[in-house]
Order: sequence, then C-alpha cells, then structure tokens
Amino acid sequence: MMLNFINRIGDLNPQLMREIKGRLKVFPVIITFVSSLFGQLILFLYQLRELPGNRYSMSGTYCLEGVTYRQQLNQLYPQINQLQQQISLFSKAKNAVKVQELTQQLEQLRAEERSIQNVLYSSNQFCPLNQIDMQLWWRDHWEYIFLSLSVIFIFTLLVAGTYLLINNLAQEEYRGTLNFLRLSPQSETSILTGKILGVPILIYLAVGVAIPLHIWAGHSANIALSHIFSFYAVLVASCIFFYSAALLFGFFSRFFSGFQPWLGSGIVLVFLTITMQLATTGTYLNNAAAWLRLLSPFDLTGYLFPNLFRRYNWELLEQVQFFYLPIGKNLVGLLGLHILNSGLWTYWIWQGLKRRFRNPNASMLSKSQSYLLVAYLQTILWGFTLQYERNYCPSGSHYTPSLSSSCYYEVNYQIGQNFPWLVLFNLILLFSLIVVISPHRQAVQDWARYRHQNISSRKGFWQNLLLKDLIWSEKSPAIITMAINLMMITTPLIIWILIAPILNAHHLNNLNWLSQIGQFKAILGVALFITLMMIYATLAQRMLLLKTPKRSFWAIATVGAVIFLPMIFLVMLGVQPQKAPILWLVSTFPWNALEYATIPTIFIALLGEFSLLVLLNFQLTRQVRLAGESATKALLAGS
Repeated sequence: MMLNFINRIGDLNPQLMREIKGRLKVFPVIITFVSSLFGQLILFLYQLRELPGNRYSMSGTYCLEGVTYRQQLNQLYPQINQLQQQISLFSKAKNAVKVQELTQQLEQLRAEERSIQNVLYSSNQFCPLNQIDMQLWWRDHWEYIFLSLSVIFIFTLLVAGTYLLINNLAQEEYRGTLNFLRLSPQSETSILTGKILGVPILIYLAVGVAIPLHIWAGHSANIALSHIFSFYAVLVASCIFFYSAALLFGFFSRFFSGFQPWLGSGIVLVFLTITMQLATTGTYLNNAAAWLRLLSPFDLTGYLFPNLFRRYNWELLEQVQFFYLPIGKNLVGLLGLHILNSGLWTYWIWQGLKRRFRNPNASMLSKSQSYLLVAYLQTILWGFTLQYERNYCPSGSHYTPSLSSSCYYEVNYQIGQNFPWLVLFNLILLFSLIVVISPHRQAVQDWARYRHQNISSRKGFWQNLLLKDLIWSEKSPAIITMAINLMMITTPLIIWILIAPILNAHHLNNLNWLSQIGQFKAILGVALFITLMMIYATLAQRMLLLKTPKRSFWAIATVGAVIFLPMIFLVMLGVQPQKAPILWLVSTFPWNALEYATIPTIFIALLGEFSLLVLLNFQLTRQVRLAGESATKALLAGS
C-alpha cells in the first residue's frame, strides 16, 4: 500500500518524488523524529520545574489562601485612605479628640495590614498543599506549552524552510541540474510545487510530530479547536507565501553565491522579529502598511491567543476596515483577510516564478502584468488608508479609540497621516518596475529588427501602430509603460488634491500646507515628480542598451547618481530652497521649493526637465534604431 502511494506521488509530481527520495532516508528521518520528541520533552520539563510544592509561596498565583489574604488587603486599602483623608480634614479643623480617635483606628488597620503582609510575603510562610489550585496551574502549564510551540512552529517553518529552499536552488544552479529541470516536460507549477513540498519535508516531519502535543496542550488549556485550526490555516498561508518568495529570491540573487540562503532567511527572521514586536506593543492596522503587517502570522496569532503577548485589547484588531468595509468584525473576516492578502501576493510572486524559471534572463513581469500590479497595489494602499475612526481631536489630546467623545473622523487628516506610507511603497514599486520590465539590449534588438515584419503581416490602423507595441510588447522599451503606471499611481493623489478643500468639512488647519502651496502648484509638483521618474526610466533603459556585459550595474549606478548627487551638492553648498528655489526644483526633491517658488519659476523648471526628457528619448530612439540596423546587417553578412 505504501509502495502504491509513493508511486502515485511520482506519477502526480515527479519533482516531489525526487525531493522525497533524496531526503526521507532512514537516518535523517530518525534524527528528525528523535530531535522533535526530545525538544517537546525539554519544553514540558522546563515548565514542569515550576510545579508548586511544599515551599510554594503564599503570595503565589495559585495559592487559594493567598488569594483570600489579598482580597482582605484590597478591602483594607480604601479604609486606610478614607481614614487618612478624615484625619487631614479634622486636623485642619483643629479637632484633636477626633484626630486622636481616627489615628487609633488607622493604627489598628495598619497593624492588620502588616500582619497580612507578613503572612503573604514572609520567606517562612508557605502555602498549604491543599490550598494550591493545581487545576489552574495545569491549565496555565498547558497554555505555556501550546503558545511556545506556536511561536516555534512559526520561526522553524518560515526561517528554516526559507533557508533550505534558497540553498537547494543555489546547489542545483552550482551543479547544473537546474538547467535539466528547465528542459523537463513538467510544468513550472509542478516543478516548483514539488520543491516547496519536498525540500523542507524534514521540517514538516519535525513539526508534524509535535502537532499532537500542540493540539492536546491547546485542548487542555481550554483553547477552542476553531482557533487552533485557524492558526494552522494562517501558518499554511504564510508558508506558501514565504516559500514562494524564497524561490523567487533564489532566482534573482544568484550573484550572492553561497551567501544567498543566509541573506534570504535572515531577511525573513528580521521581518518576523519586527512584526512580532509590533504585535506585542500595538495592534493598530488603520494605515496603508496594514497589508505588510498581515503578511506576518503574528498579528492574527495574537488575536487567536491573547495570552501570547499578554495583551487583552485585541478588539482594536477587529476595527480594521477596507474602504470603510468592516472586514475585521469577526474571526472569519480576519482569517479571510489574512489568507486573501497572502494568497494574492503569492499569485504575483508565481507570475514572476513562471517567467523566470524557463528563461533566467526574462523579466519578472510582462507589461500587462505590471499594469495590473500597480492597480492592485493602489487598491490595497488606498483601501487600508480609508478607514473610519475618530482620528482627529481638536483639543490636541492623543487619540484613544472609543474613549474620546470629543474626537471625530477627518478624512484629510487620515490621508495625511498615511501619505508617507503611500509615497514610500509607490517609490519602491516604481523603481522595482524600472528594474523588472526594462528589456535588455538583445530583446530590444530583436524587437527593432522584426517589427517591420510584424507590421507588414497585420491589417488595420491599431495593429500597425507603434504605440501598441510600446504599450504591450515585452521586448520594446518600457518608457510608455512607465508613463502609464505613473499616471495610475498619481491619479488618486491628484484627485485628492482637487477635492481636499471640499472634504474639509470641519475647516481644520491640517490643510495649511495645501493653502500655503496652492492646489495648482501642488499639481505642478506632481508633474515634476512624473517627469523625474520618466527621466530615471529613460536613463536606465539607455544604460541597458549598452554593449558592456555590466549593463545592469551601470543602469543602477547611473540612476543612483542622478538621484543622490544633486541633493548632496545642494546640501554641501548650503543652497536653501528659500533663496534658490529653481535649483531645488530641478533636483531630486523639488517639493522642498514649491512653497517658495512662483508659478512661472515652476513652469520653467518643468519645461527644462521635460526638454531633457524629450532629448533623452530622442537619443534612445536613435540608439534603438541603430541597434536594430546593426543586428540586421550582422545577420545579412552572416548569411
């Protein structure tokens, strides 16, 4: 029966069978099995050392007699405070008799307090064994084991699994067997799924051996089975996302050589550590970065098991919204949000995996996919930005959800608070798109050489249009594609700038920056940003058409120099935007000078940058034409 099962696995996914045969050998399996059991035993015994005994303190959590004494103390404290206040009042009234009477009562209460404290906190007083609540202790004991195993599962699966996958890809690349896999008739999905399921299989085995103890500990700690299995669903979704990202990282980071697995798993470890700390200290997800937090399993794990981080205000997590839709009101909504978020990003990663697996030199995304990715990211950024809450307090007091009745919702304030996140994520996206969709010299040569053949074989105006090739063809320069993506990114921002005064129903001062700059100048600032990004994209594309083998390096170096050098020179020379706004307007950060520049000055800067963009694209067009002509001549000469 086992042999038939193994053969069936081989028929369904030969790559998975290959990975299983290479790893599920007797000795590694025994070591993994024993190590997992030994770790569980250590965890159980470590907590068992806290078992209450004959010398258990009277003030301990599980001493029932100590609880009674603490209740007596809690009853004494208000009486003592009341007597102290009365003594103070009668002292002011100079009623010595009453003061003496109250003082005697206070001394009696103080003596009673000291007597109870001596019993509670004396090193010679121990809780009787029959007064120890062992049922509560065992419940907390099992909860400690359950929560510890939960955290161990997360770090073991995500960090160690990421390391193994990246290391396996690096070894396959080094041995040359990865090229054989590329030539295999199996689909990319089958091969890469086999990698994800097979490479970390010993880790799966170690965790699987601990699952019975994990479930038993959770059940003994009175944790609902629905929460336990919801945690497993979150963990599976996180594993699929991180393992897919690990494979993509392995394809893109070949130049790191043997450092690849350490770098990849280190990034995952840092990300998990940071998100665990954020889940410990705060649960606010009312910002545009919520999607990034939700890629980590810790926020939802803390929601499922509140004692994990000793926080009891996880109801704040239930207030998460998406375009004002209350999707976090219940467990199903939060679980669906986490799985959907991880699943959609996994989908985008797999688009890149499928393209890069067969052809290591292919771009990670096609131009059409880049449009969809930009639209998707704008949707989730603005969706998590637009959440209803009482976020603005006129008194200047700090906002506390559901506690301040003087606070109210202000949409402009909400967008303004999230504006840095919107800028940061979109800048990362734009520069990443320049890297992943800009074709290299050979691809552009092929496009330039064969375009006239495609034109002659098509009918109709749109089919013969150069613009269609520039928008959709993967081998054409990516300048028009970047322009379209920039328009998709900046359109919501421009709309907000135009309607922000209308949305300012309470006439607040959080739009002073817009009043100082002016709507028209703010829109011109967006136009300057678009022009700058187009210049960067054009420079990168020109560098990628060089004949040097280090084209990618020169593209990154050139764009980096154009971004940072002007700013460095302005700072070193002490040029201030108030005194020389035109210099700042043509630099990398023109927004600093918008307030101090006149509209004609901004137009001059915009015209200058646009002229530079036109010149660069004219030279790029000539460079593409020459590359196509030289390739055609070489082809004709060879024939």
